[in-house]
Amino acid sequence: MPPLPPVKASDSRAARLVLLVTAIGLISLNLRPALTSPGPLLSEIMREFGIDTALAGGVTGISLICLGVFGAAAPRLARRFGPERVILALLVVLAAGIALRGTGSFGALIGGMILAGLGIGVIQVLLPGIVKRDFARHAGTMTGLYTMNLCLGAAIGAGLAIPLEQTLGSWRLSLAAWALPALAAAIIWLPQAFVRQSPAPRAARPGRLWRDPLAWAVTCFMGLQSCLAYMMIGLMPLILEQRGDDSARAGLITAIAIAPQALTALAVPHFAARMRNQSAVAIVSIAVSAIGFLGLLFAPPSTALLFAVIEGLGLGATIGIAILFIVLRAPDSHVATDLSGMSQSVGYIIAALGPIVAGLLRDAGGNWVLPAAFFLAVASLNAVAGWYAGRDAHVLQDPES
Repeated sequence: MPPLPPVKASDSRAARLVLLVTAIGLISLNLRPALTSPGPLLSEIMREFGIDTALAGGVTGISLICLGVFGAAAPRLARRFGPERVILALLVVLAAGIALRGTGSFGALIGGMILAGLGIGVIQVLLPGIVKRDFARHAGTMTGLYTMNLCLGAAIGAGLAIPLEQTLGSWRLSLAAWALPALAAAIIWLPQAFVRQSPAPRAARPGRLWRDPLAWAVTCFMGLQSCLAYMMIGLMPLILEQRGDDSARAGLITAIAIAPQALTALAVPHFAARMRNQSAVAIVSIAVSAIGFLGLLFAPPSTALLFAVIEGLGLGATIGIAILFIVLRAPDSHVATDLSGMSQSVGYIIAALGPIVAGLLRDAGGNWVLPAAFFLAVASLNAVAGWYAGRDAHVLQDPES
């Protein structure tokens, strides 16, 4: 039998990159179902535990706070243990948190959301740095694929919440079921953690980064667009139910609103990365989101599906641009990891306020007028941040700053 041809180094690298792309895709699919699956079930959770709209918004809000708090530690963990191993460990934590939500009490639900927030917060800080490191020449395409899967995961989490409840027999099991795909992602990621280890990323002078105006613009854009997104994800089912839909239809429309995000999350970063300045793209994306949200609140209920799709297209574009800003505004992968940590840690603390404040305003006013005004105020500030963050420049560009 003739000997097998030798494996070329280029073939080995291509195979490794295919496995890496597959693993990043599966991980990103698992970073949102834990956050979006409670939304369609909030009415039942509120009835069972006797909580109001503001506290129900806090079910999602507590995870977002954890995304911010724990995400800040991600760069230090990566420098000590390597980003690949940290991601593996936190995928296991994410699966454990998701499973805990199905064990019974309101305390277990909140505890599970905290653990899920810990896992998601650290993982999503580290992935943009890996994209910058391994796919620098295709940053727009990889950012688009990553954010597309984030949006698909969010849509799947919201869309299957009610069907899973009906199939499994309880909302608790519906929430806990998402532990299985998180474990599958950990298994696919194993070769990255133990076969290949990247050098520990060096610090990017975090003190300077936190004094950089462009870094703060990227951070504010990330936080404010997430605030808008989680107001929609967390409260849309309640909005639709209070406007006459049943829980199943409300969950379906919420999923439909999230699904179009995948289209713009894929296309917009790929398109915007080819431009010298992304400011206009960011502002148009925010405007589309605002039109969709206002239509859901005040247009005739028969048009809910149309405005859900409009809002989804806008929000998909904004999350894609937010992640792209991290990749493009950083001069290298090490700075990208630290900028990702800063923007997502502060950003998701800002985002956590969205569903909580909107719920408080809804309870205070008795309708959705005050939450709509709050949404528009956040969108306006987001547009200002997007205009500045879209400039063709790098953070830490001036060595004397």
